[in-house]
Amino acid sequence: MKTRLLKRVAATAVAAVLATTLGAAPAFAAKVIKLHHLNNDDPFDNPTGAMATVFKSLVEAGTNGEVTVQTFPNGQLGKDAEVLQQIKAGVVQSGIHSVGGFASAYPMIGVLDMPFAFPNISSTYAVFDGPFGDRLAGDIKARTGLEVLGFGDSGGFFAFTNSKRVIHSPADLDGLKIRTMGLDTHKTLVSSLGGQPAAIAWSEVYTALQTGVADGQMNPVPIVSFAKFDEVQKYLTLTQHLFAPYVWVINREFFDGLTPEEQAVVRYAARSAIVAGRGMARVIEASDRGLPHLAQRMEVYTPTAAEREAFREAAQPAVRKVIVERFGAEGEEMLDAFLAAIEATR
Repeated sequence: MKTRLLKRVAATAVAAVLATTLGAAPAFAAKVIKLHHLNNDDPFDNPTGAMATVFKSLVEAGTNGEVTVQTFPNGQLGKDAEVLQQIKAGVVQSGIHSVGGFASAYPMIGVLDMPFAFPNISSTYAVFDGPFGDRLAGDIKARTGLEVLGFGDSGGFFAFTNSKRVIHSPADLDGLKIRTMGLDTHKTLVSSLGGQPAAIAWSEVYTALQTGVADGQMNPVPIVSFAKFDEVQKYLTLTQHLFAPYVWVINREFFDGLTPEEQAVVRYAARSAIVAGRGMARVIEASDRGLPHLAQRMEVYTPTAAEREAFREAAQPAVRKVIVERFGAEGEEMLDAFLAAIEATR
């Protein structure tokens, strides 16, 4: 009953957007945006599906079909790093990328990996929609040539899962093999808490957890549920230690070739789509496809404020050191601006 109600609420919200924006497109459109993302195109299934669907509707309606959007879900065009090269070359016009994939084009995205930094999920939106987000977008444009359309929600805060024990403190991670992305900051985070980081490709994570190659992993709750990790993991700890936004970019030459009116429509459509994706992430997280579902099969624990502080004190100095060593004075300045923007939301 609860799942059906949430689906009806979500369906009503998206239908309202579509009803006010759908328009007849002409048979031929001179400008086409090929949009890459890594998940299903179903707007009720995942945040990027919602983002892609709303973006397509708003762009095509707002330009009377002069600009059309072709979505390529489930990584059809390749992995994030590969597609970024296609976007730079203008073969693909736009993509919604994970920070892990985007690091191949812009390594300094790693400054966002400072753990236990955000007080709540609303603060993440304020930071990435505010002056710091503008600064980060400007730096990405300067270093990569890519125009940033915004920063989406990949599913919320990261949590730890494992098959061995409840995690109350860093000591409980001692010796656990934890799967991470291949990012130095993520690996340092795990090792600073006493765990053993294991960089494993996403396609191999379920099997690694099932066979014991890894004891645990870290991801947002919706991804834990979507990937069915509750089948091979017993414990879920809501540490809320990282927020990894999606980075949405578009080829700058293509964007500059749009009329000012079309550019305004594309930016408005992207902002609206990001809001829709954030809403869908929260709906999934709270629905029977998220935490309530996982709680039926896993032992869920939320650390106290004092326990989170112990995690923060153990992890932040180590990750900061890696960021400064890797990115130098520019990286440290960007990191300090990031932390100041977070502090301003408290």
